[in-house]
Amino acid sequence: MDVCQYTGEDEAQWDELVGRALNGTFLHSRRFLGYHGNRFRDVSACLHDSGRLVAVFPAAVDPGDPACVTSHPGATYGGLVHDGALRGAAMIEALAAVREHYRSLGFSRLRYKAIPRNYHRIPSDDDLYALFRLNAARYRCDLSAVIDLHDRPVVSRRRRRCLRSALANGVTVRENPELLCTFWPLLEDTLERRHGARPTHSLDEITLLRSLFPEQIRVAAALAGEELLGGVVLFVMPTTVHIQYSCASRRGFSLHALDAVFDHCITAAAGTGARWFSMGISNEDGGRVLNENLYRFKVEFGAGSTTHEFYQLELQ
Repeated sequence: MDVCQYTGEDEAQWDELVGRALNGTFLHSRRFLGYHGNRFRDVSACLHDSGRLVAVFPAAVDPGDPACVTSHPGATYGGLVHDGALRGAAMIEALAAVREHYRSLGFSRLRYKAIPRNYHRIPSDDDLYALFRLNAARYRCDLSAVIDLHDRPVVSRRRRRCLRSALANGVTVRENPELLCTFWPLLEDTLERRHGARPTHSLDEITLLRSLFPEQIRVAAALAGEELLGGVVLFVMPTTVHIQYSCASRRGFSLHALDAVFDHCITAAAGTGARWFSMGISNEDGGRVLNENLYRFKVEFGAGSTTHEFYQLELQ
């Protein structure tokens, strides 16, 4: 197995492989990662077997630790993205080769953000087994609420009651990317007020990303007349529709606006043929704190759960 550093000349081959990979999403494409520009020092790797590109590893130098290489900070998750060639022993060999590649570049640690199972086209956990075999240590685990659109449990009485209340109060749901300009100030205000935080993306960045991925990034909002009460930004993957951002105004919260938005989006996702609807994690402090109220709210829509796994591999 040969490992080499990614260069711009590899972009077309990289994106072609991600498009047919067992576990790839548009977050792993160079078109997505490239929008970050020079924010991160990219050290992504390409893996070849007998001259054929079989896997890619989106990676960058950890912004807080120059001795550490990490699954690309510009993507929520992203380990070895492969086309099915890395099974069993081949995956162990591949990760060992990646380890040697980054060791030769002088790094001391490798942090690996595994791709959650709901994003796999078919189950592809060979990398988790290979990490175990290579003595990697899990340093973080997040809990994510995910709805099985093919076998969804009954929605709770509370959520059904809140949905009826929202509709009775005239809340309507509209999908329109132009709503981003109204939604984003509400999102920024909500995150600042509740968590002292800001969205990962600025309005300019999410607008740019949506222009690059018009089919994969969607916007849905709840309205009373023309007043925006709340909404979501959805990332659409081959197997999963994922809520990337969601929020509601104070009035929207009292009118249960998000119940109407979520119901609309879940129904629409089921109509696309997607298998999963991801409502995201409910964790803080690197996974050590679970927001029980938020998690319960998501579960009441009929969600099960999956985990986001994070591992560290010592290189020296």
